Amino acid sequence: MSDSAPPQLDLVTDPKRVGFRLQRLELLNWGTFDERVWTLELDGRNNLVTGDIGSGKSTLVDAVTTLLVPPRRAAYNRAAGAGVRERTLRSYVLGHYKSERSDAGSAARPVSLRDHNSYSVILGVFKNVDYRQSVTLAQVFWIADGRNPPDRFFAAAARDLSITGAFVRFGTDITQLRKRLRSQDVAIWKGFPSYGAWFRRRFGIENEQALELFHQTVSMKSVGNLTEFVRGHMLEPFDVAPRIKALMDHFDDLSRAHEAVLKAKRQVQMLAPLVADCERHAGESAEVETLRGCRDALSPYFETLKLDLLNKRLERLGEELARQGVRVERAEERRDRERREVEDVKRDLAKNGGDRLDRLAMNIRRLEEEHDRRAGKARRYADLVGVLGETPASDDAGFLAQKRRFADLAGKLRSEVDRLQNALVERNVAFSQGRQEHAALRAEIHSLKTRRSNIPAEQVAMRTALCRALQIGEADMPFAGELLEVREDERDWEGAAERLLRNFGLSL
Repeated sequence: MSDSAPPQLDLVTDPKRVGFRLQRLELLNWGTFDERVWTLELDGRNNLVTGDIGSGKSTLVDAVTTLLVPPRRAAYNRAAGAGVRERTLRSYVLGHYKSERSDAGSAARPVSLRDHNSYSVILGVFKNVDYRQSVTLAQVFWIADGRNPPDRFFAAAARDLSITGAFVRFGTDITQLRKRLRSQDVAIWKGFPSYGAWFRRRFGIENEQALELFHQTVSMKSVGNLTEFVRGHMLEPFDVAPRIKALMDHFDDLSRAHEAVLKAKRQVQMLAPLVADCERHAGESAEVETLRGCRDALSPYFETLKLDLLNKRLERLGEELARQGVRVERAEERRDRERREVEDVKRDLAKNGGDRLDRLAMNIRRLEEEHDRRAGKARRYADLVGVLGETPASDDAGFLAQKRRFADLAGKLRSEVDRLQNALVERNVAFSQGRQEHAALRAEIHSLKTRRSNIPAEQVAMRTALCRALQIGEADMPFAGELLEVREDERDWEGAAERLLRNFGLSL
């Protein structure tokens, strides 16, 4: 694509698939769709669902209705012409599939596929093929209390999700599922309003009434009168009941205000003997204060009794402390006596040669340490001699001769190392000079390749600086050598002519 061409969108040419359309519907434990994930691939196209009565057609329609319609407006199984109470959200979560009577002939009770320990998931993936965008809507249901309606939370993400990839293998705690979905950047709500606003904004649905029309259209079984259908399903009804209720509430407020006035008059009449009651109340309050003062005085009295008891206990503890002190003094005297006996025994042992044994033990330890040190040096000497290809000396004469040979060999090796070091320095200097000459020749060759003549690079750089300072072009100040050329039939004299006219060729 050229830079001048404007960018174009690669849109789908099929007008029947414009906007967000239902790409895939997944159900887990919804109605009679039990135990595993049931998937309906719609691919954003119009689909015809057929089947026998009770095969689950209305269950699929109610699943889509649950995803898009507020819970307070959802009416299940209306597409099949059922009554208002025939199916509920609870019946879909528990999987009611039939009713049966007991042997006693009591009322019919529904039979469920699941119990209260299971959970249900509805997931729909909507895709806009024009803009290559996908939106996933999902709702999770569970029954926390067997007598209450199922609990639920709403989830949505601006990408393609699936039940097997995001809503399973989390254990038994729904809270863990919420945490895992939030960690995957999936938005979660407790109520429908925020959830509905989220997907209406992405679907481009500006009015909530469009979803109401969708629900009524899906729930419609037949159209008897087109005018009544438009009036009942597409126009907002004018409800008189709220106004009548407001008038009745206002009349009730006036009635309550009149009753409040009559009640206040009766209260004024009943409060006439209040003065006598207040005087009686004052007397009883004074008596209460007196009794309260007596009660408060009990605390210091009991504290005094407690103080006497504590003093007696301290006296007993002091006596016990004195007795224990005497026992401690006796124990210390016995300890000092036994220490003196130990010292006497040590002195007697030293007089009878005990210190000589200690000195012998110390000499033995010192000699063992010296033996280990010398053995280590001997092993080190044997390893080093083995590196040089010789065997360790077995006597003093052999060791001295070997030491002299090693000294001569060390001197020769040092001389050889010095010679090699000098040679290395010389080679490095020669290599550095050669590298500088090589760099200069490469620069000159590069300069010759970029010039039209054999004028040296220094002269060309000088002319460039001069033209830049004078603000003139280099073509207006050529070298004389750039204006000379040898004829084709005299090319053999080109080198001689350049050497002869070198000074003239360098003039500007």
